[in-house]
Amino acid sequence: MPPLPFDQPVAVRAGHELDIRALTAYLQQSDLPCSPPVQVQQYPRGFSNLTFRVSDAAGHRWVLRTPPPQHNIPTAHDVGREYRILSGLRHAYRTIPIPILFCEQEAVLGRSFYLMECVPGTILRTDMAVSDRPAPEIMARIGQSFVLNLVALHAVDLVTAQLTKLGWPEGYVERQIRGWHGRYRAAYTEDAPDVAPLVRWLEEQRPASGRATLIHNDYKYDNVILDPAAPWRIRAVLDWEMATVGDPLMDLGSCLAYWIDREDPPLMHTLRHSPTFLPGNPSRTEVVELYARESQRNLENIVFYFVFGHLKLATILQQLYLRWVQGHTVESRYARLIDEVRVCVRIAGQAMQYKRIDRLFPV
Repeated sequence: MPPLPFDQPVAVRAGHELDIRALTAYLQQSDLPCSPPVQVQQYPRGFSNLTFRVSDAAGHRWVLRTPPPQHNIPTAHDVGREYRILSGLRHAYRTIPIPILFCEQEAVLGRSFYLMECVPGTILRTDMAVSDRPAPEIMARIGQSFVLNLVALHAVDLVTAQLTKLGWPEGYVERQIRGWHGRYRAAYTEDAPDVAPLVRWLEEQRPASGRATLIHNDYKYDNVILDPAAPWRIRAVLDWEMATVGDPLMDLGSCLAYWIDREDPPLMHTLRHSPTFLPGNPSRTEVVELYARESQRNLENIVFYFVFGHLKLATILQQLYLRWVQGHTVESRYARLIDEVRVCVRIAGQAMQYKRIDRLFPV
């Protein structure tokens, strides 16, 4: 098997430029071995915090994370919190990029940022070239590793990771339903679908919370760096912006909201944010079965977590769509997100009706 391609940055998008002179001066004043000139490129995917590769004349490379300009979602984009989570995980999980420094001085770049290790590797993308896609037998091993790594993440020792105070696990499930509904209402636009029936169902069906663990809250293929030569080996998990301590099955439900099976109808493929549809991938049902077997957790209420995952995804997409409506971004990809919001709500409705997570649109 030839190695998979390395993930590469591109030129910085218009409106996302960084002050290279100020960044260079800051790096030279730090303990980093920085040799000008400094170059900055951007990893163009994602809708949340901006991610750049910073390199210098001596060949040093770092990754810089910072909020988008004019971000308007309260409590979001807290890169300082993300940096603290990575700092704790160094002691207990390690499948992460090592955090290097955090700068809260907005005078440098106009907003806070942090630097972390640049981990070379492959990131699976929805639109990756056919020639770059893993063979089905390799994709099957990647899918298995992906699920097993989620189980391992949920087994992290919070004391060792110094993350016992990261969240408030008591009442987590109830608070999440209420919180995401509130965020949806705050981002509501006239063309957005009504989620009130979905929320009422979640409140009525809410199970008791299981033992709280570390949860990632955005665990999907494009937040995982793979070894190009042995892609079933995960080198690092990225994007810890929403990580907290809570019910691990809520994390699994969020993951399943991104999991589109190859056999799903075209409507569901509107949500192809992750290449779970490639041949060889386990189905949603197989993901649940593997997770249940390896974690020894009871997943009899998986439909609840699946529906919650779609409420959460719909809210995230609606918040991003609102940025476009309010003129905070001019990127056309944001304008199309309202269609995905509608699909999320419809999928959740089908799951509620049929009480399952597969075969949601029977012929």
